[in-house]
Amino acid sequence: MHLTTEEEKMYDGEYGWACQISMRILTRLGDLFSATKLIPIKSAHLSGVSYKTLGDAPIEFLEELAKTAGKARVEVTLNPSSLDPNLTKFSRNKHEKQRQIIGLYKKMGADPTLTCTPYYLKQPLQGFHFAWAESSAVVYANSVLGVYTNREGSPSALAAALVGKTPDYGMHRPENREPAVLVNVETRLRNEAEFGALGIRLGNLLNDKIPLLKGLPKHDNDDLKQLGAAMATAGMTTIFQTGKPVEKTWQEKVSVEREDIENTMESLSTTAEQPDLVFLGCPHCSIEELEEAATFLEGKRVKDNLRLWICTSRWLKEKAENYVNIVEEAGGHVVCDTCAIVTWLRDLGINSVMTNSAKTAYYAPTMNKVDALFASLSECLETACL
Repeated sequence: MHLTTEEEKMYDGEYGWACQISMRILTRLGDLFSATKLIPIKSAHLSGVSYKTLGDAPIEFLEELAKTAGKARVEVTLNPSSLDPNLTKFSRNKHEKQRQIIGLYKKMGADPTLTCTPYYLKQPLQGFHFAWAESSAVVYANSVLGVYTNREGSPSALAAALVGKTPDYGMHRPENREPAVLVNVETRLRNEAEFGALGIRLGNLLNDKIPLLKGLPKHDNDDLKQLGAAMATAGMTTIFQTGKPVEKTWQEKVSVEREDIENTMESLSTTAEQPDLVFLGCPHCSIEELEEAATFLEGKRVKDNLRLWICTSRWLKEKAENYVNIVEEAGGHVVCDTCAIVTWLRDLGINSVMTNSAKTAYYAPTMNKVDALFASLSECLETACL
């Protein structure tokens, strides 16, 4: 890779160890994927924030970066942590470790947004380059928002944040964003959960191939959010296209029918029993989803033997105070800073979770060791209420 004079100085350690190790991560990554240069980015979004998933080992690395002039050169947002300090009660050690991790990122200039939907906080500028590590946000950014980002790992996103640049390969090049598979959606998708089921189906089929979706029924951005999050969960796709099919000979075509959606929906449920937790907000809820939940819950009451969590960012919770009040008056909780996937559900006495998120239903049995029941938002809320 060609490096500028300033980049060479970073690589040689003249800007401190944090910049040096970051440059070495980025140049190694660039060499692996045949990048020819580094390009400036507008923002970085970091995963590796939840203590549950991060553990103790990387904390020393973060401390060393913070001590050796590690300072972000672009806007940096953070993925959810492992707990909401105002709601979830865990051991003192878990709370202290989580605060330590967030504090180290803050010291390096990150904004402790603690959300997987940073695009709700500030609308990204179309056509600019980012370095985002949250898989669901990456697919949404590339497919819906029209920005350019690879699916970064936690180390590479942090390195890009500290340098302000990323290698020019993959989704940063327009020629790599062209669809390779024509997907004919042969059935009407009735709700956001079925869009998630479509995403799981395609993730399993396509791996990292880019689809163009033909016949996609009427939808909103929340449907596409669930579609992309699920696609990234079951596969490695970083972008999907929804425009009119181009005139070309497709080497690969895929059809998705009603039976495929129903079979995928069924496969995502590991129990039919009454859940301990009804969970909405993976990825974190939009204000429209909060409004939909509040409209349903107004005048109703959550069952005494069941918990209802609706996860969103703290920033959005403050903007949606009226909806939050309705949810909490009904006995539900609007939870911030975390989500069901990256917290210790079993420590809270939760053995089964009902959700409209295909991503959560996919991961809950393996990452959280709890049963999953997959259904639409309206079905989840009906189950939660008396």
